[in-house]
Amino acid sequence: MKIRCSQIGKIMTNPRTKGERLSQTTKTYLLELAVEEKYGIHKEFWSRYTDKGNEVEAEAIALVNDVLDVGFIYKNEERLENDYLTGVPDVNTDVLIDVKSSWDAFTFFEKVIEEEVKNKDYYYQLQGYMYLTGKDEALLCYCLIDTPLQIVRDEIRREHWRRNEIDENDEIIDFVEAKHTFMHIPKEKRVKTHVIKRDEKVIEAIKIRIEECREYYNNLIQVI
Repeated sequence: MKIRCSQIGKIMTNPRTKGERLSQTTKTYLLELAVEEKYGIHKEFWSRYTDKGNEVEAEAIALVNDVLDVGFIYKNEERLENDYLTGVPDVNTDVLIDVKSSWDAFTFFEKVIEEEVKNKDYYYQLQGYMYLTGKDEALLCYCLIDTPLQIVRDEIRREHWRRNEIDENDEIIDFVEAKHTFMHIPKEKRVKTHVIKRDEKVIEAIKIRIEECREYYNNLIQVI
């Protein structure tokens, strides 16, 4: 059993009960993995936020390539793995980069004013990527990209419903489209970069936790 880098945060949460090694969040995640492994049933998760991130990933990488002076970068398609982890970094050239596309300007500029990475899931994800690649630092790049048209149309319908408007309303359409269009903002203002340094103590803690997870996971496989 190996852990995807994007999911390391789920196993690194601390239990609330004294004496427990694994949190309930970790146990729930391991149960999902066990059901998938034993019965081939995958728990699907999606949201409009993740949908946008997936759809604009290539645009986000292109924006980072334009804004940052890090040499030519391109989307990585190679899955990496070792004895503990597996993952597909967004960019794995001379630099290691993970891009996160914000939902709107408000969520993006909240990230801009952060002095350090508050999202521990992202921090652990990049530590995992550094462990997989052997690199000593990684870049976490928050990007502000126009929301894809189909998602904007869904948001327009949602806003009509929220306002109890049955007929198409131009004011609502303009309101929603303005919330999801950002090309008028200079591109340099639409990328926020954090440099994450490799931390061997964190990587060792991840390895120890995965060993603990494997013990619990192997028992789950027998029980379910």
